[in-house]
Formats: sequence, structure tokens, C-alpha cells
Amino acid sequence: MTQPRRPEDIVATAGLDPALMADDESVNEPVRRPTHDDKVDHQLLYKYHRDGDLHAREQLITLYLPLVRSLARRYSYRGEQLEDLVQVGCIGLIKAIDRFDIERGVELTTYATPNIIGEIKRHFRDKGWAVRVPRGLQELNVRLSKLIEELTVRLERSPTIAELAKAADATDEEVLEALETGQAYSSVSLSSGPGGDDDGDLDPLESFGVEEAQYAITEDRAVLAPGFAALDDRERFILHLRFFEGLTQSQIASRVGISQMHVSRLIRRSLQKIKAEIGSPD
Repeated sequence: MTQPRRPEDIVATAGLDPALMADDESVNEPVRRPTHDDKVDHQLLYKYHRDGDLHAREQLITLYLPLVRSLARRYSYRGEQLEDLVQVGCIGLIKAIDRFDIERGVELTTYATPNIIGEIKRHFRDKGWAVRVPRGLQELNVRLSKLIEELTVRLERSPTIAELAKAADATDEEVLEALETGQAYSSVSLSSGPGGDDDGDLDPLESFGVEEAQYAITEDRAVLAPGFAALDDRERFILHLRFFEGLTQSQIASRVGISQMHVSRLIRRSLQKIKAEIGSPD
């Protein structure tokens, strides 16, 4: 009858530090011995996945940052900041560390690399475009970029839409649409000049529209509304004739059918009511 393997035998086979297994008595499967360069990685992975050691996870992330930066640098020419791509690549690295199966016998580098690259590509596909573009058009746009270079070299001229459509196995309309969507990858500030240069003397936004004079009037009306609400109909009518139609007190008196002195008193009293209602100190 086969004797069960002891934890210390498994540790020795895996090449792990016995201190990592001091409190673990549940191991019953052998672990593939990593290469000498991966020994530390394997120990950290074991500590994280077996013991839940988050510090070991942080150490792995730090150790593999140079790999993330190296892979991100391959895509830095596409208009994204390198540091932004490194951040995205780190997400792929963390996912690889969390999903890594230590029993499968593969190196973390081998498993992490496609995860990092996939995360970076997914970033360009889903978030790198200024305007959301269907994935099919994005992929066709990338293929057309390569085809344009190849056909330009081969034909010694710029290829036509029909030639691009034939090479891409697409219709003329799909090629035109994909080429147009390429302009949606990056946006230009409204403050840019006609050539997309922010250093222009004239900001296009400064030439749009005119100053609306009614804004100030609207604000004044909002302030005065409670004061006018405190007046009776005759008082409001007299103020309207005086300040909106520009009639003199004599003309108002003649129109309303009262004396000029009475008109003067009504105007003065109405203004006092308004000031008292809106809290004006004047």
C-alpha cells in the first residue's frame, strides 16, 4: 500500500522554503519544481494562493512591473500615454496572478504575458476611441491601415477604394465607413484652430453667438417680481406707463383720469412698496 506523502516531502520536491509551509498540513498533491529563476515567484504564488498572503501578491506585482512596462511600450505609439498603458497592463498582470494555477506547471511569465497584452488591446478596442465605434469597423480600420501601406509599396501609388475593398474582402461602402471611423479615434478641442492647433490667436468659441442682453433683464425681473406682486392693478398700470411706455406724469394723469399730483404720489408710494418687499436698502 502506497504511503501518503508528507507535507515536508512535497516542500522538498517543490523547492520551497519550509517556513512557507510551517502551518500548512493539508497539501496532498506534488507541485512541479520551477526553474531556479522562478523559484521566488513560485514561493510567492504559493503563499498567496495557499495562505491568502496579500503581501506576497504585492511583491509579485512589483517584480513583474518591468515586464508590464516592456509590453506596454510596444503600443505606446498609438497615441496613448505610456504610463496609462502601464496601468492598464497592471490590471492584466493582477488578473493573471489571481487566476494562476500553481499546479499546472507553467511559468508565471508565460501565463501573464498574454493576459497583459490582451488587457492593453482591450483598452484600445473599448476605451481608446473618442467616439464609440462598432468592433467590426475598428478591426477593419486596423486591417486597412496595413493594407494601405502594403498596396502603396506594391502599386507605387495610393490604392483606390475598390482595390482596398478587394484586398480586405469587404464592400466599397464598408471600406469608406471604416476609413471615416478612423477619425473618431481622437478628438480635437473646440478651442483648436482650423488646423487643429491650440496655439492659434483666435479661439473659435469666442466667435460663436453674441452676448444676450435679455439675461440681465431677466435677472432684474426675477428680483422685482415679489415687489410688483405687492401692488394693486392701478399702481402696476401707472408704473408701466411711466417706466415702460415712457409717458410723463401729465400724460399719465390725463390717461388715468386723476391729477398729476396724485400720479406723483402713487408712483412714489409704489416704489416704496417695491423697495420694502425686495429688501432694497435704497
